[in-house]
Amino acid sequence: MKTIRILYISIAGNTRNFVNNLIEFSKKVNEDDENSPLIEATEISDQTDFDHENSNFFAFVPTYLDGGNGIDNGVKEMMTNALGEYIAYDDNQNYCIGVVGSGNKNFNEQYCLSAKRYAESFDCPFVGDFELRGNDSDVSRIYELLKQITLNDKN
Repeated sequence: MKTIRILYISIAGNTRNFVNNLIEFSKKVNEDDENSPLIEATEISDQTDFDHENSNFFAFVPTYLDGGNGIDNGVKEMMTNALGEYIAYDDNQNYCIGVVGSGNKNFNEQYCLSAKRYAESFDCPFVGDFELRGNDSDVSRIYELLKQITLNDKN
């Protein structure tokens, strides 16, 4: 059975909460359908040692920027750099098969901007988004997107 791997960073706990909900959701789905992949997740922080990834993963990244409008100013990453550096380490980016973003929709153009920039930098798709901690329908929707990509992956 394939596993959905997630690398994520969580600053305020919102992304961690969402990923934990995804893990629990995948267990419930797997109880009804043993062919449905389970999720395994690794939190990346400033204290994480770089390692060589050897299997595909999705990156989950919240948006923290330095202010501005997110278009022509205020696009400098803040606080999520550890995940970006981890993915950029050696050939880890070759295993990143998608990025999921989170943020606050009140920030308009900056909503999920970090995730969109990660997707562009690491040449992988922006898979989806959720606001803040997400809700049950976000968990289900994101799981189905990750599951579809994982089951169609040839590796």
